Order: sequence, then structure tokens, then C-alpha cells
Amino acid sequence: MIKHFWLSHIILLSMLGSQAIGADFSYKYPRSTVAMELKKVSEHVYFVQGAAGVATDNQGFISNATVVIGSKGITIIDALGSPSLAEQLLFEIRKLSDLPINRVIVTHYHADHIYGLQSFKDLGAQIFAPFGVDAYLTSQAAADRLEERRFSLEPWVNEDTRLVYPDVLIEESVVISDGDISLTVNYLGKAHSDADLTVLVGPDRVFITGDVIFEGRIPFVGDSDSKAWLETLDRMASESGIEALIPGHGGLAREPLQAIKLTRDYLAYLRAQLAVGVEEMMNFDALYSSIDWSDYEKLPAFELGNRVNAYQVFLALEKELLDN
Repeated sequence: MIKHFWLSHIILLSMLGSQAIGADFSYKYPRSTVAMELKKVSEHVYFVQGAAGVATDNQGFISNATVVIGSKGITIIDALGSPSLAEQLLFEIRKLSDLPINRVIVTHYHADHIYGLQSFKDLGAQIFAPFGVDAYLTSQAAADRLEERRFSLEPWVNEDTRLVYPDVLIEESVVISDGDISLTVNYLGKAHSDADLTVLVGPDRVFITGDVIFEGRIPFVGDSDSKAWLETLDRMASESGIEALIPGHGGLAREPLQAIKLTRDYLAYLRAQLAVGVEEMMNFDALYSSIDWSDYEKLPAFELGNRVNAYQVFLALEKELLDN
């Protein structure tokens, strides 16, 4: 089911989109100076790849965004971590097409994927997001994160940066047809975040996963439901006919099942190893030191993220044990 704030016009407005930017591109926000290149994936699909690193590295450009150019307009999947980065993405898009930006599909509402939304919303694009993000948007956590980024990513995130509410909330899978392309938007519920989506672009068979997949690096577990996330990855591993996979972080995967396997195996290993210690009521420090991390310790972000990930999963397993 699709919940829409203006229910009667969902598909019509999506198809009509916004007015295209003119040939003379003008910047509204402080200009980003990072390197950004739109890489072609397939006939209709391009993406930009953020740098590996923590959230405030590279002027906040640490996540990916996908651009789907159809015959009637453009769909963007994920909006990057600042209005300035979003404008830089728009500048790159205009090298390829003057078609209107019809919609932005947000795979999940984490800061590095959403602070660019206002740049597209102000052009008239519709914002699609998974059901559940409305709870985050009204939370103190959302307000606190934005305030922190106004400090840590100033001037690219500043007092003019705002949280953008979606026009469309999706709570089960839906297909959006747009001229010569189709967008199968899959609702996952709670996995990497409180609410996640994936998008399959047809006919190209390109799969955009958001942060459900981290390619070539240690995933960020955060406050995810690692059990549900792992079950989601098990289902993804049964997918067939996918030509390419664009993760939320990391490079394009031309062998999608291998990309799914890395994230899946890591989460499965975390849960299996930590569960033994939780059942034996070991303290976290002793348990963490006893685990062999050699299969993962050479991956990017291991030093920054693995211990934090393990602790979050440890707490989740303790709660699961108590609940049972």
C-alpha cells in the first residue's frame, strides 16, 4: 500500500515532474569542492560514489547516489549529505540531460543520504521514502543530528539546511512505470535503519540497495535490527538476473551475489560469535578479544567500525535472549 499526503495525484505528479534547470546553472548553496563523477552503469543508470570514511570526511560526500534517466524525466535515488553536494550532483546531471527531476527515492533516512533533499524538493521533485521515517523526522535524534552536522560540516550544512518530509510513504513493494523504465521499489521495513527500501531498475536490471549493502568495506551496524537485516540479505541472495548492484557505500558490483555475500557473511559472523558469549554471560571486552577477526580486519573501516558494530550486536543479542 502507498500512503500519500495528496493521495489522488501520486502517479500523475510523478510523471509530470518539475521544470528542468536551464542551461545556465546557478548555485544557491555554498559550493562543494570535492571530486564527483557520474559513472555510467547501464543504458539508463548512472551513479556517483562517495569516498570511504566517516560521516564528516570529504565534505560529507561518503555515500552514493544513483541517477536514472528515462524518456520522460529523471529519478534520483538517495540525495547525498548536504544541499551543496546535491547541487554538485545536479550540475553533473545537466551535462547529460535537461529532463526534469521527477522524483527522489530515499532508501533510508540517515543524514548522509538526506540532507541534499531540499535541493531537489525546491525544484518540484516528489520525495518517496519508506514508511516509518516520519517517526524519525519528528524525533529529538533527528534534530540533534542536524544541529551536530551544522557544526561538523559547516558551511555545506548550515542554518539553511532543513529536514525534508516525504510526499510519498511506501509500506509495501510497488512498481512505478515511467516511460521506457520501471522502478520496482521494495519495502524492507527495519533492517539497516528503522525503515529501508531497495530499488530495481528495469529493463536494465540494476539493483540499488542503499545501506543494506556495503561493498568492499565493513558495514555500519548502528541501531539496526541485525537479525532482520540478515534475513533480508538471505532473501536477496536468491535474486536472479541482476546485472549490477549499487550499494549505499562502496563501488559498483558487477557480481551482485558476491556483494550481498560480504555483508551477509559479516553480519552472520558477528551474530554467531557474539551469541556464544552472550549465552555464557561473558562481559563484552573479554568476548570481543576472544574472537578471531582475521577475515575482516584488513577491510576498510574495520578499525573505526568493527568494535562499535560488535557492541551494538552484543546488546541486541542480550535483549533477544531476555525477550525469549
